[in-house]
Amino acid sequence: MADNTSTRRRVKLYMLNEDRQWDDRGTGHVSSAYVERLKGMALLVRSETDGSILLESKIQPDTAYQKQQETLIVWSEADNYDLALSFQEKAGCDEIWEKICQVQGKDPSVDITQDVVEESEDERFDDMPDAAPPIELPPCELSKLEYISEIFSSVLPSPIRREKLSVAIENEGYIKKLVELFHICEDLENMEGLHHLFDIFKSIFLLNKNALFEIMFSDELIFDIVGVLEYDPSSPSPVKHREYLKSTAKFKEVVPITNQELENKIHQTYRVQYIQDVILPTPSVVDDNMLSSLASFVYFNKVEIVSMIQDDEKYLTTLFAQLTDDETDDDHRRDLILFLKEFCTFSQSLQPISKETFFKTLSNLGVLSAIEVILGLDDARMKTAAIDIFSYIVEFSPSMVREFVLHESQNQDDDELLINLVIEQMVNDADPDCYLELGGAMQLMTVIRLLLDPENMMPTANKTEKTEFLSFFYKHSMHVLTAPLFANTVDERPSKDDYQTAQLLGLILELLSFCVEHHTYHIKNYVISKDLLGRVLVLLKSRHSFLALCALRFMRKIVGLKEEFYNRYIVKGNLFKPIVEAFVANGDRYNLLNSAMIELFEFVKAEDVKSLCSHIVENFIKDLDGVKYVKTFESLKLRYEQQQDRLKDRANTERFAVFSHPGSLGRMNRFRRDVRIMDEEEEMWFNEDEEMDDSEAHAPMSDILRTKLDADFDQINRILENKKAKEQAELRESPPRLLNKTSTININLRSGSPLSSPNSSPGSPGSPENAYSPPGSPGSPNTPKIAPPPTPDCSPNSSPQLKPNAIAKKPLVGLVDYPDEDSDEEEDETILPSPKRARLGT
Repeated sequence: MADNTSTRRRVKLYMLNEDRQWDDRGTGHVSSAYVERLKGMALLVRSETDGSILLESKIQPDTAYQKQQETLIVWSEADNYDLALSFQEKAGCDEIWEKICQVQGKDPSVDITQDVVEESEDERFDDMPDAAPPIELPPCELSKLEYISEIFSSVLPSPIRREKLSVAIENEGYIKKLVELFHICEDLENMEGLHHLFDIFKSIFLLNKNALFEIMFSDELIFDIVGVLEYDPSSPSPVKHREYLKSTAKFKEVVPITNQELENKIHQTYRVQYIQDVILPTPSVVDDNMLSSLASFVYFNKVEIVSMIQDDEKYLTTLFAQLTDDETDDDHRRDLILFLKEFCTFSQSLQPISKETFFKTLSNLGVLSAIEVILGLDDARMKTAAIDIFSYIVEFSPSMVREFVLHESQNQDDDELLINLVIEQMVNDADPDCYLELGGAMQLMTVIRLLLDPENMMPTANKTEKTEFLSFFYKHSMHVLTAPLFANTVDERPSKDDYQTAQLLGLILELLSFCVEHHTYHIKNYVISKDLLGRVLVLLKSRHSFLALCALRFMRKIVGLKEEFYNRYIVKGNLFKPIVEAFVANGDRYNLLNSAMIELFEFVKAEDVKSLCSHIVENFIKDLDGVKYVKTFESLKLRYEQQQDRLKDRANTERFAVFSHPGSLGRMNRFRRDVRIMDEEEEMWFNEDEEMDDSEAHAPMSDILRTKLDADFDQINRILENKKAKEQAELRESPPRLLNKTSTININLRSGSPLSSPNSSPGSPGSPENAYSPPGSPGSPNTPKIAPPPTPDCSPNSSPQLKPNAIAKKPLVGLVDYPDEDSDEEEDETILPSPKRARLGT
């Protein structure tokens, strides 16, 4: 209940800044309570990270609260700033809204609690002349610099006075006057005045007004502003920022820019970003909201630059033509690709609709073909830039890249495909001279995973993108991805076990684990056909624990699917052997590898994966019996023994039922599963029966067989006695025929022999002409024998040829027949593989 309440009351707090943009002030949990200090009910928001109070706002009786979109509550505080609470759940928003309406005496069904008259910010200030008197700026003179600095610093805490000061600075052209004082102080080397000017301009930046930024960042003044910011009082000597911007930083025009406005905007954006990132203090030093307008200024400049370039079709066409031209020299091509990378980086600040238009424009101009050309070159810096561009495209639209790859596969060899070039770049990222993380390979692994993720694949007109692309990838590209793995696992141990190789194989295994989890048919066929799991488990012998864990994680993903297809593959390949060997080799060390392997065995036990449980116990329990610090292996063995006991009991029960109630075979079979789906224990039992048939077909009945048939003979005798009178009468009307001396008992113990229905022909194995002749009757031997079952090339309806002298000299004692009920249904049913007794006669 507490968790539900916590989720219901979870909110994000927003504050509207001067640019009418909502700033995120933090995430927390909202409540309403009486606050003694405020003498009334208040909204409280406590941070979910450290419990600090993000908001304490008294619910005023005349404040206009507005509910929007079912999960937003918006209102204005008296200090001239707007607040908003964005709720995670609608129920939480409704609860707080009811509290607000209760305090104000309003009906909760309304969406706004007060009638609001819209007014501009200037009108609000006009209504409060006493609260915000106009600010009179002192004369801009050297002697007044300290006083000016104090005034500017004093207004910063008050939003209203900040606004008034901004208006005064703009209206009086104060910035230009201050710049003139700067030139005077610098010429006079007046360090005290320069330090005061630094503080004054720092305060102007913290006023956070876009109109003032437009003035300061104009071509006329921007270098003077940079010059003022060189004289930081905390720095022992001035930092030469102007020299760097004018001399060191060079502007490369890779393609001539004919639009002068575009060129000026590029220069301005670079310089402003330099001021933001290098000169001004970091946001942690000042209020995090104080410089938001500066960030917005840079943001909108970048958007404007991207739009201008995008609209200039001639410029982009020229750029891509030079980029893919064979005659372009490497230095110029490098500049082109670096410019394109910067261009794509700027595009990340675009809104989704504008970004879609941007990438469609690049796609139409052949950006993916250009990336393909760059990846085919031997320049590491160009390749890195191309990969960054490729990442931007895939992150925005994986389908665009998949469509390109499928289209080009119709005309190009596998080695030249874009997706294979990307994989090769990932595989070859390892630098033998650098003992660092494979940053480029990790980036590309993420990109490839995005391309292989079925969640972002869309259906096309004819077939799904998932089916089409995955079929292509497993046919044309999977071998490129797994090549390093197969090359390194030829022997029983990894052939290369250095750090870079281990890292690369770890990334490949992470991708393969993703495929096992999200792909079904394709990865399953690949794992089996290439014995992929067997090769992966070789890496358990790596000296790098993280790689051994990656291999184990891959095995765990496969076992975790609980698919019998994979389980049979594991059992057939004896793939738990390397797991057990690694477990034994790890010894008593209590580490992550030990825990991960125990968890694997625990999963097999807990999920009762019967085939794997039997495989582990039957093959490896001797190696695992000594592990007593966990109960996993004891429980695994116990579960296996219980399973075997159940199988034996079931087999005995079925065998008893077959011999005791032969007439119920067909009826029992209706309520069973199809016997064609045989369990292992049934197959073993059938094999035993076949061996018995082979050994007893040409020999007298043994004591073992007599024991088996005692129950049957008892039943036969009882039936004979009960029907004796009736059958004698029938025999007097129709004299019986006796089997000749060569006939034998035809009790078929073969599991595969067909069992006749009650309607079988007289010559069938179950008819009286092929029946049992009791011992001692004329024409029969004293010891019954078992006749060989019909051979496959015998017709099931063919009857044995009887000699004409095989006529009974004594009346029959009796005849046993099976009932004919349900015969039509039973003819089409498959009978359980069990011994079938022949019909009896004398």
